[in-house]
This record gives sequence, structure tokens and C-alpha cells, in this order.
Amino acid sequence: MEDTKTEQRKQVQKEIMSLSTAILAGAVIIGIAVLLGANMVVDRMNEQTTTQFGNSVGGIPTGKSENETIVKVEERKSAPREGSGKIIVQEFSDFQCPFCQKFWSTSYKQIKKNYIDTNKITFIYRHFPLDFHQNAQKAAEAGECAQAQGKFWQYHDLAFTFSKSDGVGLNNTDLKKYAADLGLDTQKFNSCLDNGETTEIVESDLADGQAVGVTGTPTFFINGERLVGALPYADFEKAIEKALK
Repeated sequence: MEDTKTEQRKQVQKEIMSLSTAILAGAVIIGIAVLLGANMVVDRMNEQTTTQFGNSVGGIPTGKSENETIVKVEERKSAPREGSGKIIVQEFSDFQCPFCQKFWSTSYKQIKKNYIDTNKITFIYRHFPLDFHQNAQKAAEAGECAQAQGKFWQYHDLAFTFSKSDGVGLNNTDLKKYAADLGLDTQKFNSCLDNGETTEIVESDLADGQAVGVTGTPTFFINGERLVGALPYADFEKAIEKALK
């Protein structure tokens, strides 16, 4: 009788061990499957991002496409510009874009010192307000209202200094305050902004950008050579020096 019970206990223990092993193996298999599935999803997302934007960082296109031909970009004669060099650099930008702000606070300042202020290039600002930036359109219009009073670049600097990517610093009250801070004729500026007097100018820039394949900001054309993103100064220096030769 004792031997029979002992044998039964051994059998039960063996079955428990087998069941535990099976459960553990199943958990391992499920874990591997989940991990592989997640990796496949990430790979697929990366593939879609690369397909849509080319080389990208965080879904923002950067650099330039290989073997890209020189692009002819229409030049708006009334667009804000600095410098008087033979090399034309056009920037398509958005006041609510954090990458545009980053470019302004880093590479732009070096470009201004080394190439704009020395009149080696002509730097032209073009508007490209992205439709998912709720305050970008009016901010661009405000910039052109300031341009009408000869103070676009001062306004440009204030807007990038105080704006945030969520639109803070770019509502109508803020836009009008910047004009007052710069000593603009606020009656004319406020009327210009409220009545949409520069809406068509902004829309014209947007259309010109779309016509040459601009999809994100900032996008630059250096004598027609495209550069995209808040790139290091060295990338702009290389492209400008190439154009100067």
C-alpha cells in the first residue's frame, strides 16, 4: 500500500514538473513573439517614415537627396532679404516650427556673421506655415506686416525668441505686442494683421515652396541646391563655399 502511494506521489510530482516546464516554455515563446512583433512594428514605422521623408530624424527630413538636380526656385522680389551677395539662399520657414527656431539660434547666426554681413550671399526668407501649426499662418502674416514697415528681421528675431512649438508666444496678442515693442505704428500693424492684408503674400510663398517639393521646415535652397532641416553650420558652409567657387 505504501509503495503504491509513493508511486502515485512520484507520478503527481512528475506531472506537476511537466506542467510547470510547459507553462515556462509557453511564457518564453509568448515573450519572444511579443518582442518580435514589437520590433516588426517599429521596423515598419521606420520604413514608412523613410519612404515618406527620405533620410529623417524624428520624422523630419534632413540633409539632401543624393543625385538631386539643381532646383529653380521662384524668387519673390518683395520677400525679406539680408546681404547683397551673388549667391542666393532661400529659406522656407515656419515661426512655430521648433527646427526653424533651432536653425535660427544656431547655424543662422554663424551664416549671418560669415556670409550675410560680409555680402557673400543674399539670404531670403520665405513663409511656409505648416497646417498643423495653429498659429503659424497668422505669425507669418504678422511678419509681413512688420516687413511693410521695414522691420521684418527684428520682428523675426523676437518671434523666434519667445515662441514655442505648441503655439505659445504666437497668438494675436503676442504678435501685436512684438510690433509695439519694436516701435512700429501699431494702428497700421494691427489693421494689417486683423484684416488679413498679407494673407495672399504668405499663400504665394507656400505655393512656391510646394511647387519645388517643399514638405517640411526649414528647407533651404542655396543657388538651387536643396538642404533640409536644422543642420549643423558646417553643412551650410560646405554648400555655400561650393556655390562661391
